[in-house]
Amino acid sequence: MSSRVPVLLSSSSVFPEPTAAAFEMAATVGYDGLEVMVWTDAVSQDAGALKGLAEHYDVPVLSVHAPCLLVTQRVWSPDPWERLNRAAQLAESLGAPTVVVHPPFTWQRDYAKNFAAGLAKVQARHPDLTFAIENMFPVKMAGRWFVPYTPGWDPTETGFDAYTLDLSHCAAARIDSMEMAAKMGAALRHVHLGDGTGEARDEHLVPGRGTQPCAELLRSLVADGFTGSVACEINTRKAASRAVREADLRESLEFARRHLAESAVSKA
Repeated sequence: MSSRVPVLLSSSSVFPEPTAAAFEMAATVGYDGLEVMVWTDAVSQDAGALKGLAEHYDVPVLSVHAPCLLVTQRVWSPDPWERLNRAAQLAESLGAPTVVVHPPFTWQRDYAKNFAAGLAKVQARHPDLTFAIENMFPVKMAGRWFVPYTPGWDPTETGFDAYTLDLSHCAAARIDSMEMAAKMGAALRHVHLGDGTGEARDEHLVPGRGTQPCAELLRSLVADGFTGSVACEINTRKAASRAVREADLRESLEFARRHLAESAVSKA
């Protein structure tokens, strides 16, 4: 792999196809590596299976997304600390430097109350990993907005050592991703590249198909000395075929590489 910012494929981008298919498509399209979304697919939870796939397809796992979604609340354990610990162990075993973590849900009261202190303890046990807290978004239900996260959807309001910037979440929160990147500052360590139009939902469009400044954000990363990784996290669940899905994945990769390269050229 070159010194360029690595562009990863999030395994969630191939849903409803399984994790194994993400390795195959990442290799076919030419991604630098994979971000494994740990979810109900048993392969996504299994270090041995993931190592085998990474070796077979020559696609390294370079980030692990801890099971923080509503549908993954019982993956490994109903205890969120156990899930985070297991995600850290999985990342270490795979040689992945980054673990993506969501802020606690409001109903996870004990977890939320002790989140910062508990995260520091997990970090101390895994000093070589980066735990990058992801920006989320408010949710609209029955015509009303509410925030399902504690203390909020914007982790910079609390302050953490490392962040994941999700551009689709910025769109859903109706904020500019450049503004969020500025708030994250030097603690920005990982990016989820997708797009959105400002709808009250998480769209995860192919970058360039929404209204977020995806190209500007990518160009700013290299200009600012970004040393993390970019994971393309798009929604292809309505793709009519594998070929259509791969075309969207290829377009996303080419978009990322083009604008990261433009920044590198201008910096040189």
